[in-house]
Amino acid sequence: MAMTEREPSLPTENLVEIRNLRFAYGEREVLRGIDLAIPKGKVVAVLGASGCGKTTLLRLIGGQARPDAGEVEVDGRVVHRLDNNALYRLRREMGMMFQVGGLFSDLSVFENVAYPLREHTDLSETMIRDLVLMKLHAVGLRGARDLRTGELSGGMARRVALARAVALDPMLVMYDEPFAGLDPISLGVIANIIRDLNDALGLTSIVVTYDVAESLKIVDYVYFIDNGVVVAHGPADEMAASPHPFVHQFVHGEEDGPVGFHFPARPLARDFALNPPLNPSDSPA
Repeated sequence: MAMTEREPSLPTENLVEIRNLRFAYGEREVLRGIDLAIPKGKVVAVLGASGCGKTTLLRLIGGQARPDAGEVEVDGRVVHRLDNNALYRLRREMGMMFQVGGLFSDLSVFENVAYPLREHTDLSETMIRDLVLMKLHAVGLRGARDLRTGELSGGMARRVALARAVALDPMLVMYDEPFAGLDPISLGVIANIIRDLNDALGLTSIVVTYDVAESLKIVDYVYFIDNGVVVAHGPADEMAASPHPFVHQFVHGEEDGPVGFHFPARPLARDFALNPPLNPSDSPA
């Protein structure tokens, strides 16, 4: 009997597992019961409108914030239950590319990438030099190693931040809006580097963004968040063609749909009734 070719199966082991995660800023609940899983070796996107809690989710994974309920488990460790020493050890296995880059303005490109290596390892200066040049070469900026951050374009600064995020060869890299404010060429370059580095270094990557078109080209799996919960998730190609109302509106950038323009508020007429506009004669002199 002839054997049929089998498609490669997705890994079943998850690096990150989030269960019934809830978090609020004061009385404003941002996450209302998030459940998601990030498989090892994959690039996973978390998409949603601005203010939906995407960056907060990354802060909870990294332990910068503690959940009000639920659990965040990274590599088998529940983040908010770790003591300070254990949390810092876990963070050394994570890389983070911040929304605004977060480069040190008084350091050169080389020194920015070398910083985590000097801070968290006992490597010799020769080894640090070689590692930094390798990371900069991977993002196409080995020749810019002596430049100051003020001499970099937005796309170049983003690539330096990416090289620094992977300097320690972390198991997990988190990208907070990596495509924001970039021109189309730089955006495409950054997206391809994220994918290539993930595969070449055996990383696991979480890309938090609202840029649908570019993220769907490079990620394996997508979660859509709205109103503090996961409203849809699945492989990138399936989500691109999904008929789900929220996903369809978000993917195609349509004005009409479940994503509203106005922040929740009481009726406009009631606001005017409670706070009538001043008459000209009532205006202060």
